[in-house]
Formats: sequence, structure tokens, C-alpha cells
Amino acid sequence: MSDFVSSLQDITDFAEQLALQAGELIRHERDENTLRTDLKQQTELVTHADVMADEFITGAIRERFPNHRILSEETMPDLSQAEELDTPLWIVDPIDGTVNYAYGHPQVAVSIAYAEKGRVQAGVVHAPFLGETFRATRGAGATLNGETIKHSGATVPRDSLFATGFPYTKDNLEPLVRRLDAMIHQCRDLRRIGSAALDICWVACGRLDIYYENVSPWDFAAARLIALEAGATAGHFGEVPDGYPADLYGRDILISAPEVWEPVRKILRIASAYD
Repeated sequence: MSDFVSSLQDITDFAEQLALQAGELIRHERDENTLRTDLKQQTELVTHADVMADEFITGAIRERFPNHRILSEETMPDLSQAEELDTPLWIVDPIDGTVNYAYGHPQVAVSIAYAEKGRVQAGVVHAPFLGETFRATRGAGATLNGETIKHSGATVPRDSLFATGFPYTKDNLEPLVRRLDAMIHQCRDLRRIGSAALDICWVACGRLDIYYENVSPWDFAAARLIALEAGATAGHFGEVPDGYPADLYGRDILISAPEVWEPVRKILRIASAYD
């Protein structure tokens, strides 16, 4: 193994350690304490545990890598960080699936990714209530609890199970509803899990065949690498702006088993009036 991959493995190990510790923190908060919630920008639920876990993860990264930048959902959600490519960037979602978390559902994940020059090189998604840890290092494959994972091998949309999500703000749902209508009519069925990171990891391990949505970098950066390292295809059914790193661009994201990616991209482009 090269020194580069070896050092990336060290970074992935560090990310996994942080994700596991943050997972314990948010488990403890939900199990032992009265859950405190608030609204972010009047629409998006945020819990006290979100902020606690975010501060724990970002503090530990700063201590070990003081010169690295951090893009995190709760404490540093400055998306322009994704366009700054000179220094390494950590992308953190302390609780992906906050509504699930607040309602006592198990589909909750801690997501931590590490990127260099706009390319994600290491990613960990830990689901503390499910006892599952997905991880990947670029070029070294993807695992679930230490076992190698692979996409489903789906070959046609008609036999494919897909997942997507819906935005907190409901003011521009028409394109989303058009896409949903097209997909429901041309695929096997829909699953609405409530965590983009787990949706993508479930594509990576074959529990789902397709995932598409508009999401933020912290929702998908780690899981996208995990899916790629599991042999899935990841891209966009819309256009990525010139100069923006595709690994971190969350609009019109599409991740699936390889053989269904292009047919599904066509379905979504037509439904979005892109073609």
C-alpha cells in the first residue's frame, strides 16, 4: 500500500473514531435526556444534540489538523468553503436525519468526509441506532462494519427500488413532484428513509438501487465516496456549474447501480424539462 493511501487510511480511521464517539453522544442525549429542539430559519428542525455533536467533531478536527478547513451543517455552514480548493476540507453532518432523531426513528447518521482539492478522499457514515458503520478510502473499497460491500447490480429501472427526499421549504415543489411521478411510474417502488447519507449508503450495499435528490455537501459527501468505492455510479442529472467540484455539488444528484444510471438520468432529465 502506498504512503498516500496509508495516510488516507489513518485519516479514515480518525474520522471513524470521531463518528463513533459522536454517535455515542447523540444516542445518550436521546436515550437519557429530554430532547430539546428548535427551528433553523423557521423551517428546519435542529436539536441540542446536533450542536453538541458538531462542536465535538469540529473541535477534535481542529486540534489534530489546525490548518484544515471545516464545512459543517450546524456551526460552519458556509458553502463557499467547497469552492476553496487550496487546503484540505472536512465536511461534517453531526446528525443526518434530525427529524428521525427527534421522533425516535433509527435512521440517523453521523457523516464525516475529508476532501483534498475538491475531491473527497475518505468518508465515514455511522448509524448509531442501527449499529452500522459505513466507510471508504479512495482506491481501497467500501465496507459496512468491516465487511466489503457492493451495489445491487440492478439492470433496469422497472425492477429498481429508489429513494429520494423532500425539502424543508415547500415553495417550489412542482419539479420535484414531476420527477417523483415519473420515477414511481417507471420503477419498482419508492422508499423515504429520511437520511440522505443512509439512502446513499444503502445504494452502496444493495438495499436500494437508486437515489436522487437536491442536498447539501454535508448530507452526501462521505456517502457518495462510499457508493463509488462499492462500484455504484455517482453523478448529476442536471449540469454542474463550471469550476465547482462535482464531488461537493449537491443539486440534481443521482447515485445508482451502474446499469440503471443512464436510463434513470434520462427519466429525471425529461421530467425536469432538461432535455
